[in-house]
Amino acid sequence: MNLFNPLLRFFHRSAQDREIDEELRSHIQHRADDLQQTGLSRREAERRARIEFGGYVRFKEESHAAMGGRFFETLMHDIRFGLRLLRKSPGFTIAAVSTLAFAIGANAVVFSMLNGFLLRPLNVPHPRSLFMIERGKGKSTVASYPDYLDLRDRNRSFDGVLAYGLSQVGLDTGGNASSAWIFLTSGNYFDVLDLHPYLGRFFHSSDEHGPNSAPYIVLSYDYWRDHFLSDRNVVGRVVRLNKYPYTILGVAPPEFRGTLLFFPATFWAPLVNQEQLGDITNLTSRTDHSIFLVGSVKAGVLPTQATADLNSVGTYLAKTYPKEDEDSTYTLAQPGLVGDYMGPPVRAFLTGLMLLSGLILLAACANLGSLFAARAADRSREIALRLALGSSRTRILRQLLTEAVMVSLIGGALGLSGSIMLLRGLNSWQPMPAYPLNMPVAPDAKVYIVALLLALVSGFLFGIVPVRQVLRANPYLIVKAGSTGIPGRRVTVRDVLLVVQIAVCAVLVTSSMVAVRGLLRGLHSNFGFQPQNTMLMTTDLSMAGYRGDRVPIMQRKILDAVKTIPGAKTVALANVVPLGPEGAWNSSYIFNDSTTDLKASTSAAESIIYNISPEYFQAAGTTLIAGRAFTWSDDSKSPRVAIVNGQFARKVFGSADNSLNRYFKLPDGTRIQVIGQVEEGKYVSLTEDPRPVAFVPFLQAPSISTQILVRSNRDPQQLAADLERTIHSLDAGLPHTIETWNRHLDYALFASRTATLSLGVLGALGAMLAVTGVFGMASYSVSRRLRELGIRIALGAQRSEVLWAALSRALRLMAIGSCAGFALGIAASRVLSNIVYQATPRDPLVLASVVLAMLLLGLVATWIPATRALHADPLILLREE
Repeated sequence: MNLFNPLLRFFHRSAQDREIDEELRSHIQHRADDLQQTGLSRREAERRARIEFGGYVRFKEESHAAMGGRFFETLMHDIRFGLRLLRKSPGFTIAAVSTLAFAIGANAVVFSMLNGFLLRPLNVPHPRSLFMIERGKGKSTVASYPDYLDLRDRNRSFDGVLAYGLSQVGLDTGGNASSAWIFLTSGNYFDVLDLHPYLGRFFHSSDEHGPNSAPYIVLSYDYWRDHFLSDRNVVGRVVRLNKYPYTILGVAPPEFRGTLLFFPATFWAPLVNQEQLGDITNLTSRTDHSIFLVGSVKAGVLPTQATADLNSVGTYLAKTYPKEDEDSTYTLAQPGLVGDYMGPPVRAFLTGLMLLSGLILLAACANLGSLFAARAADRSREIALRLALGSSRTRILRQLLTEAVMVSLIGGALGLSGSIMLLRGLNSWQPMPAYPLNMPVAPDAKVYIVALLLALVSGFLFGIVPVRQVLRANPYLIVKAGSTGIPGRRVTVRDVLLVVQIAVCAVLVTSSMVAVRGLLRGLHSNFGFQPQNTMLMTTDLSMAGYRGDRVPIMQRKILDAVKTIPGAKTVALANVVPLGPEGAWNSSYIFNDSTTDLKASTSAAESIIYNISPEYFQAAGTTLIAGRAFTWSDDSKSPRVAIVNGQFARKVFGSADNSLNRYFKLPDGTRIQVIGQVEEGKYVSLTEDPRPVAFVPFLQAPSISTQILVRSNRDPQQLAADLERTIHSLDAGLPHTIETWNRHLDYALFASRTATLSLGVLGALGAMLAVTGVFGMASYSVSRRLRELGIRIALGAQRSEVLWAALSRALRLMAIGSCAGFALGIAASRVLSNIVYQATPRDPLVLASVVLAMLLLGLVATWIPATRALHADPLILLREE
């Protein structure tokens, strides 16, 4: 009950006040009675009694404090008084609240991204038990289907091992066919994840009876809601995927979006039906590594024990299948980010952003500490009068701390509100409409709690900065002489914090300048092809039911029809184009012609292989350095030929100058003759090292994946309309997308643009904080020395001397922090070269831009304090003092 006594007293404050007033008045009356008996009049006796008694209000406050019922009352008084002061200083209030709002908002956004990608596990009942299984020393994230079956059946440490892959299919729900992305999964997929359907049922291993034996799909909740309007009668309905009938079994729970964090599932189908739904893997080949594996570790089994168990299975596979599984060592990794393929880069980037945003918050606290110190200096006479009238230093400090926490809470609320709006936008943002990429950054309770804690901690951090000023303040000297103190010349904690925040600003400004410049240079670099003035039509012929010999026939029809479009200069075909989302999916080990033992360890290189038509190099703008291009006579009846790049020639033949008319082998033993060599370029990412690449005729290596390149000087929209009509006339049921090649490069540029945007926002935020930090320091210096500056002006000091006396300390700190941050920024910018193509801090334009930016920031930050110093009126200042 004692815990509630202060709260109860707060609600009975009126009665308590009456009791204390009656008690204090009784003491005064008793003393007045005694004095009246000495012969004094009643009025004089009461006057003397009140004088002897002392401060009535002080005794009343001490009584309240002794009874423990004053806390809430004084807190409300401090809040009301703080709000009045903040209303009277709108400039200070806006600057302080905005600083905290941006800093806490930035931290909330970055933490939400960190939470969504790294801290928040997959939305399944037992997420901590799930691990992605990686293969080999290179930690490959893909495996073959036969290896999956062995790992699933022979391990003793997992409750289950599932497999899945991605494919694009043509979906026909009764209207026009459209393309859709599908997860092809093993039959035990939902069982291993321990999920229960929202509607209907899931498919299971018992539904699989061989290839193409399970024509079932399960819809995601979002797809069911958006495309089937939450129709509960959808269960049992038949839709067509790639022209094949499939029955809808059920709907997944709302919170489950798949086993890839950045690629939400649309619907799921059994992997055994992959031949009908994209042919993503060969169910019988151990060398076709194209599916992901995820295992659920049994309770009580450590990851190290599970890894050892997998490696024992790997030893069996290496002995049983030495050619196919010679490197069968296994490791475990986080599943949601495709293991070590995306996990480490994402983790490093988000950790770096979190560190920078934390430094920004620290800089913001330092800024506000300087602003509050300057504010306390400006209020020194008020504080001195309150001390002289009997107020305790603790009481004043509590009021100042309450004011700081109020600012931090208001700023935190505004920052969190803005971050929630931004995060909701990011959560629904699809940077590439053709690919349902998604950022799982929706705010949750963790984000709100972190934002609240950051606001409270920030308020205490910058709120305690003026403590030393108040504790050491001499009210009598201040009231007598005013604020005449000259700042000491020793280095203070506030100086160090200001240097740190300016250095952080310089790092961010340098990094953002480097990123922006690198992105601009990258957009105009030589990729080994020229995407300008080129339109792409992308499709997968299997989505319209084309198989076998019908595929090259249809591809040739498309080429011939597109060539008739007015303005189509050059038309060509490729299975995929460089720097597309497909990346290096179509790659193969390459062997020297003399190699007989065709296994991975004896390969000369691992090369990307593109299947192309004649005239591809003209359509792509790729230069043929030597040899000849493909012709229509390079078909299935003629000898196998290829055109390679210089890196391929160096890896396989030892030199880029003698590759023509030489042979290499594929893993199946096929001999291929090199008939030409093209310039090197970029194929998977802009920041990659040189890669071996071979181009082969599509008539000798057919592929259902089809991309038509149309080079033309016509308006892209008009050309796209003609291309749409042409494809529709050939097959109205063929799903496809049409876009410019530059737009197709959005995938390759996504990391660069994201890094540039993130660093640009943080750079702007850092610049704002640097301005407010230097402004706070300069304002504090001017406030402390305003009387001195007025005397200097009265004695005839030059304007430059007054400015230097007022701002020299702030400017020196600005210079030191800028130099340190610039050096750190150059070092940090080297990391950007792994993300942003051609990002280099040695660019003279970058160096000049950073120097100019820091100079402008310094001028903006010191403008108002300089104006105040120059306009100090000595007559008014001396009269006030």
